[in-house]
Amino acid sequence: YLAKLSSVGSISEEETCEKLKGLIQRQVQMCKRNLEVMDSVRRGAQLAIEECQYQEEEKPNPAHFPTMVCALAGTREAAFVYAISSAGVAFAVTRACSSGELDKCGCDRTVQGGSPQGFQWSGCSDNIAYGVAFSQSFIDIRERSKGASSNRALMNLHNNEAGRKAILNNMRVECKCHGVSGSCEFKTCWKAMPPFRKVGNVLKEKFDGATEVEQSEIGSTKVLVPKNSQFKPHTDEDLVYLDSSPDFCDHDLKNGVLGTSGRQCNKTSKAIDGCELMCCGRGFHTDEVEVVERCSCKFHWCCSVKCKPCHRVVEIHTCR
Repeated sequence: YLAKLSSVGSISEEETCEKLKGLIQRQVQMCKRNLEVMDSVRRGAQLAIEECQYQEEEKPNPAHFPTMVCALAGTREAAFVYAISSAGVAFAVTRACSSGELDKCGCDRTVQGGSPQGFQWSGCSDNIAYGVAFSQSFIDIRERSKGASSNRALMNLHNNEAGRKAILNNMRVECKCHGVSGSCEFKTCWKAMPPFRKVGNVLKEKFDGATEVEQSEIGSTKVLVPKNSQFKPHTDEDLVYLDSSPDFCDHDLKNGVLGTSGRQCNKTSKAIDGCELMCCGRGFHTDEVEVVERCSCKFHWCCSVKCKPCHRVVEIHTCR
């Protein structure tokens, strides 16, 4: 619901918080106390949805999972949704801090002084600590309000944190050189978040290797452990799930499953985008399609590029 709001003055008054669908009362209260941050939360929700769509289209699971439907069950698809959503909020809030949009935070001033590598910490390091802390408060409160000892609450909290870890563990150092005539006699550096596409790629890999878990007790503490005792324990960075995913091969409108019939596949690939897996053993159609591309492009002074249209025939493979 947040992602659907317009970008101009979308959450500027406390009354707006009361009208936001999908928020529990404690989130509404946080919204009222943090109005200036809420537009960043909205952008984070949009980032998450866009990245989810990209990962489905560009790196497809044979299922082509109907993500939001599956988020209702404790599946690995739900694990991805919660992780990418938590990461999106942390990312967008951190970016707003660094760009000076928020009075509550700014650059990370703890990253200062010299480094063992010989460069000077300077510039505006991304304040990821603030972004992560806000994400934890706003996103996790939903599960903690239900009682964090239930299977699903434990699963969601774990995956929320895994999403934030995908940013934290991939922070990078960016530098600027200083010196005569562009030499790098000395340089100043700062810490920056990875592109959100990198975060999505990391979580997609975690999705592919997600661990099926069940609840166990260690003393009086309830924890999630691998359902198969032969599997090694998952880490804080891994995604976990409770329920097996439904069969996505066939159209099932009741469960929001589109099926794989008509999906384009890669005939030569042995991976999950290959026709063998994507089509669930049903085979595929092959069609020849003529495409028009720009070719023999030349730059003309000044200032245009002129190209010729080139026609070629390509094979398109779609699942039966």
